[in-house]
Amino acid sequence: MLSRVAERMYWFGRYIERVENTARLINVNTNLMLDLPKVKYIWGSLISITGYEEQFANRFSSADERNVVKFLLEDESCSIRKSVTMARENARTSREIMPNEAWEKVNELYLYLNKNINHGVKRDGRHKFLIDVMNQCYELTGYLVGSMSSDIAYYFIKIGRNLERADMTTRILDVGCLNLLNPDHPEITEYENILWMNVLKSLTAYQMYRQHVRVRGRGVNGEDVVDFMVKDQKFPRAVLHCLGEVQRCFEALPNAEHPLRSVTRSQRMINKNDVIVLLNSENLHAFIDDVQLDLNDIHEQVATTWFSHELGGP
Repeated sequence: MLSRVAERMYWFGRYIERVENTARLINVNTNLMLDLPKVKYIWGSLISITGYEEQFANRFSSADERNVVKFLLEDESCSIRKSVTMARENARTSREIMPNEAWEKVNELYLYLNKNINHGVKRDGRHKFLIDVMNQCYELTGYLVGSMSSDIAYYFIKIGRNLERADMTTRILDVGCLNLLNPDHPEITEYENILWMNVLKSLTAYQMYRQHVRVRGRGVNGEDVVDFMVKDQKFPRAVLHCLGEVQRCFEALPNAEHPLRSVTRSQRMINKNDVIVLLNSENLHAFIDDVQLDLNDIHEQVATTWFSHELGGP
């Protein structure tokens, strides 16, 4: 396979995952504000999750609900519209690689988004719009799982999807912890339970988490949430599970020695740290920074090993 085609598949996987994650993040946060109507500053945390604070500040003067949602839906740097456009372009230039149904679904998502994106800015139409976007992403992923051969092209889609998924999980956990430790808003600790539930729902993890902790007889709490989302081997959005999926794809690809070394090093680092101790000692932020650096290193190893030029970017 040509390196440029492999790269397109990799970024296609990342962009579709990013669309789904961002849509869910907006939707869950909108519902959270119904429970926490006086804690509006949390809207700004969505910008922190994306890492595009500078771009947001250049365009908007305040991180209120309308500005944040508008930025995440349609800005040219990191929005849902940008990600869908890039995913469609990568699919269009590699149509012979993926099933026709997948290309049609990408195109359908692109057309739907451009026609209805204004409905997402206002609250009255936002929920339906975001649910429609997420459902189309789910359908697209299903088409790929059910009708695309498990060959090199699909491995690169899975690598991109799982690296993006692990990255989003760490970002949401990090910002959730920082919100609870915010010295400027100590009142937020009163809503700790609700905020950790919001973290789980942002990752579609609430029901699986409840099953995971049922034997312990404990409710939603930071220690269990962080441990589950970082170390659980079975839940698809847990960091270690994502790294395991990436590792299995690497093992099926040629010349994977250096990428495999990077992912193994990250798995070892996560396993040797007790995230519950880190959370209680307020060192979790530094630990998550290390995980994100490892994810970036794996991304760089993928690019260095298999891609000969830059096609897209985060």
